[in-house]
Formats: sequence, structure tokens, C-alpha cells
Amino acid sequence: MPKLALVASEDWHFYSHRLHLGLAAKRNGFDVSVVTRCRMRAADLASSGLSPINFEMDRRGSSLRGIWSESMRLRRIIHKIQPNIVHLISLRAVVVGAIASTFLIGPNLVLALNGLGYLFTNGRDKSPASKILKILLPILLRRGLIVVQNTEDFEFVRKCGVRDSRIRLIRGAGVDVRLFRPSDEPCGTPIVMLPSRLLWDKGVGEFVKAARILRAKGAKARFVLVGNPDHENPSTVSSETCRQWAAEGIVEVWGSRERMEEVLPQSAIVCLPSYREGLPKSLLEAMACRRPCITTDNAGCREAVRNSDNGLLVPIKDPDALAAAIQQLLSDRQLRMRMGCSGRERAVNEFSDEVVDAQTLSVYKEIQA
Repeated sequence: MPKLALVASEDWHFYSHRLHLGLAAKRNGFDVSVVTRCRMRAADLASSGLSPINFEMDRRGSSLRGIWSESMRLRRIIHKIQPNIVHLISLRAVVVGAIASTFLIGPNLVLALNGLGYLFTNGRDKSPASKILKILLPILLRRGLIVVQNTEDFEFVRKCGVRDSRIRLIRGAGVDVRLFRPSDEPCGTPIVMLPSRLLWDKGVGEFVKAARILRAKGAKARFVLVGNPDHENPSTVSSETCRQWAAEGIVEVWGSRERMEEVLPQSAIVCLPSYREGLPKSLLEAMACRRPCITTDNAGCREAVRNSDNGLLVPIKDPDALAAAIQQLLSDRQLRMRMGCSGRERAVNEFSDEVVDAQTLSVYKEIQA
């Protein structure tokens, strides 16, 4: 039985985004270990038949000493379990795992860049460690097969000197189109929803500003944030800021919800005005629920949303344009229905977990050949 090690930063994130991949690999004959920080979902992973292995990774830290220490700990874990394939999921895992792999013989590497992360989206980080990591990344991408989620990241990897023959485009982490089912828009005041971790880089600030603009114009809508701050991400919105917004009555802050397949159908419009993504799963889930989406015209987001097809695209960091797009959809229920139907069709045909799992398993087969 071939062994597969899936390396991810958080067990809860792996469970929500990649559990179906681990189970598909198990059904295809792999002994699957999930190497991740075990905090919330380790027991659920184990009960699913996967083998969780605790690995502490500091998503907030960017010191070279910390990255080196993590790499050496990961090297010891990989050496112990002796996998045939190591699949590194997220930019942090790619950096740490690629360093660790230079001291190992044997495992085939799959390096998945699910977006380029805070290191590249935050132009304010001018620290020496950040500069060194940006220089180091092209060197680390010289092993294994590289998986990217959007065409912009494909071009980025190509500019790093990686040949096209070593890059695979697999669009997103997949969505369960049986769980996220199409439904009619509910009656009553329409809800405009942003489902995401509450990070400034997700465009949360622009969403709140757009809500202010529309409320000042008398728009009949509720504006809802579904998610929590992520205090290990440097871009997090503070809990105090969230409380102030809620107290002011501009937006409702619902917090994190377990069953998003029950939450998303409560919306009329789903927004994600993010600064950059790999390919946002929240939009795919909204599309599967037949909801029109508004997002930004940038990397990753426009892979999910085609302007005037299954939603609208707006410039990044532009709350006025976001407010105008929301108003356009609020004023036209038929347009919302048409866009929602188009989104559902794309979710089923292009982004379902079956499609993504088949493409990923094909990469595993290729790399073992």
C-alpha cells in the first residue's frame, strides 16, 4: 500500500477544504497521513480513517530561524513515516516542506500553492526575512510537481524558472455539490453575506464601507459577516473592531458557523472583495447553492466569477464600486436568479470535489510513474 503524507497548516482547514481528497486517496489504495497542527479536528480525521500527526507550524511567524526549526521537525516526521508521496498544501507548507525534503531521499513531492499568501499580498512587509523568502521560493520550487489554482499563479511559477511540464493547474479545492444544494432565495429583507475569516485582506473593511454607503442611501438589505477573526494571521480584524461594527448596526457579525450549507442559502448575494486568492472555496460553495457572487477582478477570484455571468467583478479596495455592484443586484431579482443558475452549473461542471480529486489523483499517479 503506497503511503501519502498530506501536510497542511491547520487540522480544521484541512477538514473543511481537503478531507474529501484524503478519503478519495484512501479509496484508491493509499495509506493516508495528515501532518498538521492538531487542535480542533484531529479526532474527526482519525474517525474518517485518516492518520493525523501533530506538527506545529507557526503561520504568523516569518523568522528564518523558526522556518528552519519547523523544516527540521517536519524532516523527522517524514523520515519516520516514509511516505511515497508528500503533498504540501499552502505556501507555508511548501516553504517548510521543500526545505525539509532537501535532506531526504525517496518521497515524491507535490507542492500546492493555494494562493501566494500574506507574504505576497502585503506590500508593507519589508522585513529581511520576507525579502529572503521571496528570493528563496523560486529555488524551493525546483523539486517535484507544482500545483496552482489559477492562471496568474501559473505565470508566477513559470517566471520562477519552473518549466511548464512541471506545473499543473487544478482549479480550487473542490466543492461538495451534493451537500451544497441549489435553493430559492428566501423571502423577506435580502441578506448580503461575506463568508470568510475576518481578515482585512479578504476585503472585510471594504464590505463594511459599502454597507455604510448603501445604508445611507436607504438600501433595504441586511449586511452579514460570517466568520471569526484569525489572530494568527497578521491581517486579522480585531475582535474589538467587530464588536464596534455590530454595536453600530452597520453589519451583523454572526461568527463562525459549522454548517455553511445551511447558512449560505439564507443569503441573496454573496460577496468576497478579497485582495488575492488561490481560488476561494466560499465562492464555490455559494455558487453551488445558486447564489450570485460579487468579488474582485484579481487573481483567483475571477477564476470563480465571470463578470455578468454568475456574478459581478469590482476593483480591489474600492468600496464605492462594491456598493454599486451590490445595489445593481439588490434592485434586480431576476438578474440574481439568472446569475445564480449559471454559478450552480459551473460549480457542478468545473469545480466539484469529484473533478478536483480526479485531477489530483492523476498527479499522484504521474509522479509515481
